[in-house]
Amino acid sequence: MSRMNLKELMRCLPQHGQVAWIGVRPERGQPMVRFDSAAVEVGKGLAGDRFKGRPESKRQVTLIQAEHLQAIASMLHRDDLPPDLLRRNLVVSGLNLLALKERQFRVGQVVLEMTGLCHPCSKMETILGPGGYNAMRGYGGITARVIEGGSIQQGDEVSVIDSKSRSD
Repeated sequence: MSRMNLKELMRCLPQHGQVAWIGVRPERGQPMVRFDSAAVEVGKGLAGDRFKGRPESKRQVTLIQAEHLQAIASMLHRDDLPPDLLRRNLVVSGLNLLALKERQFRVGQVVLEMTGLCHPCSKMETILGPGGYNAMRGYGGITARVIEGGSIQQGDEVSVIDSKSRSD
């Protein structure tokens, strides 16, 4: 096997993830509402989410890795951490979300594009307790914008779109 350079290594992502949880924030300050499926609209995000309707936003959909829930819980000396507390739209297992940097990816019928990191906010200190903000640093997930709308449901596959096969 030939050695790959760093650029090639960063583009190599044959793994597929899976949607483990879906939620929306209906209004500012309100708890997350969990759904088994959701409609996703271009330029808006998940139907029913308070950020819906902001086409200029780079934060139309937020995602976090399921594997990071246990890491955050461990730093807070908890056995587990319910995903709704972290206020992200999608929890994805089996795929390193940071590997989606500058890439488009498919979630069920929907195509998203990573727009940045989803850093924790000061609410995490209140919601998770003392140290909650720092426990989430580096584990907050990513933000994305909607390229193609459709529906997503729990259990849907999450996979990178190969830029060579994508029509731009």
